[in-house]
Amino acid sequence: MTDTSFTYSQQLMGTTVSLQLLTENLQAVAAVFNTIKALETRLTVNRDHSEVMSVNHAAGKHPVIVSDLVFDLITQAKQASLLPNSNFNFAIGPLVKLWKIGFSGHTVPAADAIAEKLSLSNPSLIELNKHDKSVYLPKAGMEIDLGAIAKGYIADIIKLVLAQYDIHQAIINCGGNVLTIGCSPFTIDKHWHIGLKKPFADASSLLGIIEVQDKSVVTSGIYERYFMQNNQLYHHIINPATGYPLDNELESITVISDNSLTGDIYSTILYGLGSQKGLEELNRRRHIGAIFVTKDKNIILKSNQHFQFTLLDNSYQVCSKN
Repeated sequence: MTDTSFTYSQQLMGTTVSLQLLTENLQAVAAVFNTIKALETRLTVNRDHSEVMSVNHAAGKHPVIVSDLVFDLITQAKQASLLPNSNFNFAIGPLVKLWKIGFSGHTVPAADAIAEKLSLSNPSLIELNKHDKSVYLPKAGMEIDLGAIAKGYIADIIKLVLAQYDIHQAIINCGGNVLTIGCSPFTIDKHWHIGLKKPFADASSLLGIIEVQDKSVVTSGIYERYFMQNNQLYHHIINPATGYPLDNELESITVISDNSLTGDIYSTILYGLGSQKGLEELNRRRHIGAIFVTKDKNIILKSNQHFQFTLLDNSYQVCSKN
């Protein structure tokens, strides 16, 4: 087994993006980070000029033609938003901007302001024309937000970029989105070891270790971006039906899947469903594994033929639902 690796990181997409390779290949590294920068420029809503913001600026006025790549991602985001009982909603931009969770100026909005933004957050209203690759938001004030899906999409594209350089063993970490490529040379069983963070603890505190091979590991939790007001916690995972942060028994959900885009979508969907309904959903989607972490310190493993989990924090209790 080799014990040599090369790790490169940059601040991109509002987080630290790191790339771990087994051999030094600066040309591949440059291609990876240049690709991420180019994609972020197209997809972000945190800059005034991007393809997505061009669509948002034209809301209520006219359709906007976008690139094939952006149209493909928007199409997949709409499909995920229209799944039955989906808490994924790519039209949730007006509510995200209203709450400002994770940004300066966050506060609990007035109920009438939330109701107004809810009326602008219906994903079924967004019109996609596959012939000219145009996107139309029919109401002024509507906004697409691809923040819940962009990291996974980009991670999957980076895997393709690395393949062009004949790199088939690596780890891409996009801050909560970890994509392992191939098998690990560092362990006897060839599994990559990914740490599962302990909610509301420092970054080095782990609940356990997830062992995977050639899988995506995506975690979404209420401890990632939140604020406290009047002893109430308000986190960034918004319920598209109410306009308020989702409130259930979960602190985090981790999805193990073949690609990172699926992980992004289902981490949001499963968090919104909660553990019981989430387990029922996973019975219909056996290609996805999940780890539910509850507020009462239970860790529920589902479909763990896709992964192995080792508990490190004995204040939590593990149960398997296979």
